[in-house]
Amino acid sequence: MHTILKSNSKEVIIGIDKPFVMIGEKINPTGIKKLGQALVDKNMEYVQYLAKRQVDWGADVLDVNVGHPQIDEAEIIPMVVEAIKSVVDVPLCIDSNEPKILEAGLRVAPGKPLVNSVNGEEKQLASVLPIVKDRGAAVIGLTIGDEGIPATPEGRLAAAGKIIERAVKMGIPIEDIIIDPLVMTVGHNSSAALVTLKTIELIRKEYGVNMSLGASNVSFGLPDRHSVNASLLSLAMQAGATCSITDPIKLGSAIRATDLLLGKDANSMRYLKYFRATEKLREAEAAAKA
Repeated sequence: MHTILKSNSKEVIIGIDKPFVMIGEKINPTGIKKLGQALVDKNMEYVQYLAKRQVDWGADVLDVNVGHPQIDEAEIIPMVVEAIKSVVDVPLCIDSNEPKILEAGLRVAPGKPLVNSVNGEEKQLASVLPIVKDRGAAVIGLTIGDEGIPATPEGRLAAAGKIIERAVKMGIPIEDIIIDPLVMTVGHNSSAALVTLKTIELIRKEYGVNMSLGASNVSFGLPDRHSVNASLLSLAMQAGATCSITDPIKLGSAIRATDLLLGKDANSMRYLKYFRATEKLREAEAAAKA
């Protein structure tokens, strides 16, 4: 099953038989004070820098989140999308659960974008899915129900089934539904990653849809977070995850290496090309700082 996203001239195909798709996570002011201030000042230069850098480092799609308490998000997100479109040509993922913000971002997003996200709560299904349908977008469905995040893989499978059923009934093609099995921190619950991996297996078997995850959640509160995040991504890719909202600069090499080991890189060409390109980027960035 393939989920196809489009920009003005580029097409990205997400599928179990395709290389893993990286959705760059850095256009999000949470934890990035400089970006938050840039949004407050309506200064798009830093937004454009983040967009270009992530694409240079291998991002196939860019997540766009403008959540900040000091701005009118519905006013700012079209400006951000236009600024990104002027410097890179990749599909965009409009990131909000507020209908008016989604509508404002989707209105100016090129091609066929992705929406992040909807969940299994009735209010969310009723407000977000019609927007996705009208725009002809794809959507990420979080495995959350009316009672919150299920503790078991079976509970998350049920939440995924509810989202898929409602979306398909509304006329959204099943291939345009990407399920997020949810990643919780192992620092709080040592079984959290196992629940996520089992959920991926169950959803793959039951529905065959594409799946995305936010791998960095797994390592909150732990040292050497990079190693934990990279390990989870590799395990999730083997289990059936097909894309992730992640940091391409920190995790791109691990993702390319896992694709190689899973037989999705004929003659190692993508891995070698990525290695050479990022080696040059590291040298250039180091020289710029010197």
